[in-house]
Amino acid sequence: MKTPAIIVPEGCTEVLLHACCAPCSSAIVEWLVQHEVRPVIFYFNPNIWPREEYEIRKNESKRHAESLGLRWIDGDYDHEVWRQGVCGLEGEPERGRRCEQCFTLRLVETAKKARELGIRFFATTLASSRWKSLEQIERAGLYAQQTAPGTEFWAQNWRKGGLQERRNQLLKEYGFYNQQYCGCEFSMPDK
Repeated sequence: MKTPAIIVPEGCTEVLLHACCAPCSSAIVEWLVQHEVRPVIFYFNPNIWPREEYEIRKNESKRHAESLGLRWIDGDYDHEVWRQGVCGLEGEPERGRRCEQCFTLRLVETAKKARELGIRFFATTLASSRWKSLEQIERAGLYAQQTAPGTEFWAQNWRKGGLQERRNQLLKEYGFYNQQYCGCEFSMPDK
């Protein structure tokens, strides 16, 4: 079965790209630029814990965007607000309800930022990870779109079209820090 190509939505020349980290965004950003879509990188990841881990990932994302001359926006960090948003879901497994709630919280903020900036389309690098549920990400993105009229979620499987392989190449080329867990304390391998 042939995988359909990545298709740019009609009229999309700019996208607010929610970036979870530099490794996951690198191949997507490269693809967007090659297809004449200017990404504005929005780093909003209050789920990441501890704070030192957040700062490492944030700095790598910023370094990547700056090396390409792209606009990079820091969505700020408030882990306690995020914890309140997933309260009661701490014991959920990966790909469980906590993850979908986390995606929703982050993509609602992305949609709001897109609306504030006057950018119609928003997308997320979360859909590049084989460890994430594409269905959960799409539901979260479509919900977020409803919270910010005038925005449109670009629901895209960023794993295809050779992007996963290119991600791995860029990871080495840039010497990116490559994290070993999603980000929150509940996804840490040795919790």
